[in-house]
Amino acid sequence: MPDAPLLDVRNLSIAFRQGGVETLAVDSVSFNLQAGRTLALVGESGSGKSITALSIVKLLGATSATYPSGEILFKGQDVLKADDQALRRMRGNEITMVFQEPMSSLNPLHHIERQIGEILSLHGMRGDAAIRTRVIELLAEVGIPDPSSRLNAYPHQLSGGQRQRVMIAMALANKPDLFIADEPTTALDVTVQAQILRLLKDLQARLGMAMLFITHDLGIVRKIADDVAVMQRGRIVEAGPVADVFGNPAHPYTQALLAAEPKGEPAASDPSATPIVTGDDIRVWFPIKKGFLRRTVGHVKAVDGISVTVREGQTVGVVGESGSGKTTLGLALLRLIRSEGPIAYLGRRIDGFGSKEMRPLRRDMQVVFQDPYGSLSPRLSVADIVEEGLLVQNAGLSYAQRREIVAQALADTGLDPAAMDRYPHEFSGGQRQRIAIARAMALNPRFVVLDEPTSALDMSVQAQIVDLLRDLQKRRNLAYLFISHDLKVVRALATELIVMRGGKVVEAGSARDIFAAPQSDYTKALFAAAFSIETHAGAGAP
Repeated sequence: MPDAPLLDVRNLSIAFRQGGVETLAVDSVSFNLQAGRTLALVGESGSGKSITALSIVKLLGATSATYPSGEILFKGQDVLKADDQALRRMRGNEITMVFQEPMSSLNPLHHIERQIGEILSLHGMRGDAAIRTRVIELLAEVGIPDPSSRLNAYPHQLSGGQRQRVMIAMALANKPDLFIADEPTTALDVTVQAQILRLLKDLQARLGMAMLFITHDLGIVRKIADDVAVMQRGRIVEAGPVADVFGNPAHPYTQALLAAEPKGEPAASDPSATPIVTGDDIRVWFPIKKGFLRRTVGHVKAVDGISVTVREGQTVGVVGESGSGKTTLGLALLRLIRSEGPIAYLGRRIDGFGSKEMRPLRRDMQVVFQDPYGSLSPRLSVADIVEEGLLVQNAGLSYAQRREIVAQALADTGLDPAAMDRYPHEFSGGQRQRIAIARAMALNPRFVVLDEPTSALDMSVQAQIVDLLRDLQKRRNLAYLFISHDLKVVRALATELIVMRGGKVVEAGSARDIFAAPQSDYTKALFAAAFSIETHAGAGAP
């Protein structure tokens, strides 16, 4: 008889009550997880993945959640019937959880030693010296270099990858039996993502823990999981070993997810097309000031001598890790931050322009930001958001004319114009990003900076946005500067590629040539991290 599973979820339903109406968010979900194995819960946003995971440690108790049916058996004990004392003993000790965004999960006011040490002391460890020794051991275990020197560091003093490693150290502090990871690599660069995945696999092998891994990135599932359960609208529609489910998907939703990654190649651009924006030897240096008199003692060279040309109908991709200077370069070309070096729009120097001189050009030079949740005002309707630029740039337009332009911009980005009077919170993440794109397109620009516009989106929505951007570019002959650390998306959009590191260009040229045969060691490392998942799945190198 096989061993009983460590975790056995049986017929679990979760509902939320609002305004007297109860709505099912999770519907009759069942799965189990053996010790030492990894189960991936996958599906798009809103499918019920995270709600299911939070229920395993009953962290929905303070909300309006109810459990119409089901059991969650951990080591044979029903978590849903456990009292507060049993739950406190279980949480952080036998079951631990790591969330997607470490910056919001860590306390910005406490240093690292205190935050990890708190977990240890809450679960019985005594003595400052013993706790400090264990904290150093944990930091070393998760790959923090020179851990004793980082004890007094605060979260903002660490990189994204280091913060996530600290969160993992906290989760492993008491050697849990079950480790739940909720989108732990989504906000990380491809190289850091690969490091975190290797770390988790290594720790799991050494500690023998079970892992429940929640993600919408199917490439990660192929690399880290033994089994997979595919969720759609609160139900598990397909489950089994990863090789079986991905090799021969039976459910149409699973088939659609597997086919959803951005595909295809960008349309060939004309090398003799009109240059829309050019920058020559662009430099953005931020001063480092110290002492009582705040004297400048050095500079952070965010962008250090970069030249770029973006032509009509062309997409120039800019890739590199966080802190490489990608976004700073885009903002400099838009004249949204100060820089040195000549910048021209349609051959006319604009680097010396002030805000008044730049205002007439703003309609031609637009930007779409990474976060569709933070870049849209929650107090304005979609119509107000999209027409905001029109009010500044086309003050003579009537209300009816503005509404007509807004309706067309929404239709062009695949949204229903009838929804223009709704508010951002009434739309999904993908729809919000379409609204942000519609806001930029309403002014009929010629140059658009796209700053990580797909990183916060599900794979299927990413593919839709890539198709949308391709279509808009073809119809309007737009010039794009596409900034991203997602090389699969860049490969599907960019004809030219700039690889940045530490504010400098390490490689530039035809995207097709660089993807086929990268020359610099750094580019090779980036590609190895991004495409090793594909290779693992048998898709081969790019």
